[in-house]
Amino acid sequence: MSSARVVIVQDSRALEALSPRPEIIRDMVRRGLLHFTRESTEAAAWRSLLSTQDVVGLKVHAAPGANSGTRPAVVAAVIESLRDFGVPPRQIVIWDKRLADLKSSGFDTLAKRYGARVAASLETGYDEKNFYDSALPGQPVFGDLEFGRSAANVGRRSFVTKLLTKKITKIINLTPLFNHNLTGVSGSLSTLALASVDNTIRFESHFSRVAQAVPEIYALPAVGEHVALHIVDALLCQYQGEERALLHYSAALNQLRFSNDPVALDVLSLEELDRQRRAANIYLTSGNTNLMELYRNAALLELGVSERARIRVEEAR
Repeated sequence: MSSARVVIVQDSRALEALSPRPEIIRDMVRRGLLHFTRESTEAAAWRSLLSTQDVVGLKVHAAPGANSGTRPAVVAAVIESLRDFGVPPRQIVIWDKRLADLKSSGFDTLAKRYGARVAASLETGYDEKNFYDSALPGQPVFGDLEFGRSAANVGRRSFVTKLLTKKITKIINLTPLFNHNLTGVSGSLSTLALASVDNTIRFESHFSRVAQAVPEIYALPAVGEHVALHIVDALLCQYQGEERALLHYSAALNQLRFSNDPVALDVLSLEELDRQRRAANIYLTSGNTNLMELYRNAALLELGVSERARIRVEEAR
């Protein structure tokens, strides 16, 4: 991939007292879709990405909660746009790894409002025939497909959720602009990859392990080939913290970012997080100094562009 294209939609009215304004968010989704696809209508924009026959999985990052994870207002705007295009609500699935996270962020209530579905990788289960194999062994925990098994190769494989191998045919990946201590950002690559498979604890203890595993999991046909679009919910940028909402370490950007390149989006997110930390006079004096390893690995697998000079940013009007 020679270059990447990222479309940013910004509207200063998007948040009111840090709460999203649904009508403004809906218009931002429309503008972003039209600019990114270069189509004149939303229907034509979606038609260039998926069909009304697809089962569309809206992948959210729910663990940080409704205020700092993927915001329900952004998901609602995408559902409305898909519905207007002609995707039946029952063919729209809001999903993440754990059902408890989805419920605590209000996505079950949102799904009921629109007649959509909510589902989780863990509760749906994993596909014995689709997996990521790594020489790094793990100890499967409750919920993992191999939990309780004792064969010689147990723990080497991470199995893909049946949501992706049996149900969802297209993914719209919606991630927040949210700091993560190992990967730099809870971004388009890591949140999708780690929610798509089981037995991931073995990767999450060291940056070099996650830097290798995340791109390789994303590159699995059952995962990355399903992705139709990435949207970064950059209404707020939380530059400190990892899995908890810390609004006092957040800055209002009032943006949505659109691309088909998850690497480019994550690189821009890392840049923004660093910018906001410096503006707040927060300087990281220790910790992971090799954050870019994950994104360089992803570029080597041709998942996207990691060089900032080759990322073209366009502002939607």
